[in-house]
Amino acid sequence: MLALTGLHYSSTAQTSLFDGKTTDGWHVYLGKGPGAWKVYDGAIQLDVKAPNQGDLVTDKEYENYELSLEWKIAEGGNSGIIFGINEDPKYNETYLTGIEMQVLDDQKAPDNKKADHLAGSLYDMKAPAHPAKPAGEWNKVKIKKLNGHLTFWMNGEEVIDTQIGSPEWNEMINKSKFKTWKGFAAYPKGHIALQDHGAVVSFKDITIKEL
Repeated sequence: MLALTGLHYSSTAQTSLFDGKTTDGWHVYLGKGPGAWKVYDGAIQLDVKAPNQGDLVTDKEYENYELSLEWKIAEGGNSGIIFGINEDPKYNETYLTGIEMQVLDDQKAPDNKKADHLAGSLYDMKAPAHPAKPAGEWNKVKIKKLNGHLTFWMNGEEVIDTQIGSPEWNEMINKSKFKTWKGFAAYPKGHIALQDHGAVVSFKDITIKEL
């Protein structure tokens, strides 16, 4: 259906970002090719012993969408789904511009001391409303980003709801590590990344519906 006003968005069909066999459509951040990311049993998985480590990002940029996928983390592991990334050499890491939905083994990962660092959180800003499944199990998540409104779901339950630029958002930023980061969350359109945080992590059934 066509948009009637600037406040309404037409919805497109869901598109696969991962064919289950190759890393086509992805590349290592600020580089070429998939780096240390490989396909195992129908999932994109980080090979922690392979060279050319780094986050894996989409070739394309996206602004308003629903991103759906499943993730599984190794015991003690840490990773993330980062979005709104401006791929520019002046930013040597995806998280300097991108917003993160945390991926974590909540039980044994060292970064489990703060509620807003747990799996499903808006990382370092807002704790998830419900816990993730443990390490070794698949967690199904969805991230909706529409005109700066962010909603996260995990295993069918809403875990985060906030608006970029709102009083709540500004308060969260001021209490976070991002307070002085000029590029953070500054780009409405950007790449999506699967984070390399040094742990074996897998992602599958990655789809996007642009809004």
